[in-house]
Amino acid sequence: MKNKATAKIYCTLFSMIPWIMKSYVLLSLMVVSLGCNQQQNAHPRILIVTSFGDVEVELYPDKAPITVAAFLSYVDTGLYSNSAFYRVVMQEGMSAAANVGLIQGGTWPPNVEQSKAIKGIEHEPTQLTGLTHTSGAISLARNGPGTASTEFFICIGDQTQFDYGMDQTGDGQGFAAFGKVVKGMPVVRKIQQQPRQGQQFTEPIRIQKIKRR
Repeated sequence: MKNKATAKIYCTLFSMIPWIMKSYVLLSLMVVSLGCNQQQNAHPRILIVTSFGDVEVELYPDKAPITVAAFLSYVDTGLYSNSAFYRVVMQEGMSAAANVGLIQGGTWPPNVEQSKAIKGIEHEPTQLTGLTHTSGAISLARNGPGTASTEFFICIGDQTQFDYGMDQTGDGQGFAAFGKVVKGMPVVRKIQQQPRQGQQFTEPIRIQKIKRR
């Protein structure tokens, strides 16, 4: 009787092995998937949809949490629907392929009152974040420190004069870089080459929307 009971226990345990193995594999896959999702979410991406094509940007909330959180809140509320790139800076005498500068966009021309209603955020200088204004960097435009909100610019070529400690802003605090273009720099350059008068595009380049990737 005892032997039969022992055999029954062994059979039961043996029959459970495949289930245990499957559960282990499933659990392992869940852990790996969770790790991948956490890694992906650590650097969220947004898509700037324009009439000239899409620009994909990776954001760095681990380095510039205040700036990224504010920017994503504007994205999530649809603030950038029907916004525009309206300002351009170019280096005179350079070829289209080699030109450096920036394009600036946001809500300002089409939604002036809405833009004015949004308060500025705490400034996160590049000295604090460790980011820099190299080619493809996206950064918030501002007047004084703490005034940056919805307006942003994308660097074309290295623009490290916008980093902390340089005199470009007059106060040495620089601008708040918070991400980088990972796809679509040809679109950025194409926009830069559109007709302009001084630092203003003759016709603002429409941003249809900005959305999370």
